[in-house]
Amino acid sequence: MAQPAEKAFGVTHIKSYIPLVLDMQKMNYDAWRELFETHCLSFSVSGHLDGTSVPATPQDTAWKEHDGLVKMWIYGTISPSLLDTVLKSRCTACELWVTIENLFRDNKEARAIQLENEL
Repeated sequence: MAQPAEKAFGVTHIKSYIPLVLDMQKMNYDAWRELFETHCLSFSVSGHLDGTSVPATPQDTAWKEHDGLVKMWIYGTISPSLLDTVLKSRCTACELWVTIENLFRDNKEARAIQLENEL
């Protein structure tokens, strides 16, 4: 029987597992994050989100493959405009995860002020 981390490569339609599309306009970060973290935990790749999984060597191909897979899951569940904002070459899944978190956490206060002004 394949290990959960290896079974992760069998996930071909990430939207079947994470049906939400993360979008700055919808402000659905908390729900998206919960689904995404649960999914990664189920497939034993959550260390790629929190930074506890690190390559054994600079050439650790297996680690790079898993990290790339997690990045593809993230890219596959965010809006095109958000993808344009966060897409950068040679970042790790953890760096991408933190970038997205900072966008939404930093934006929360600005969004609250905007909504208050609209009222």
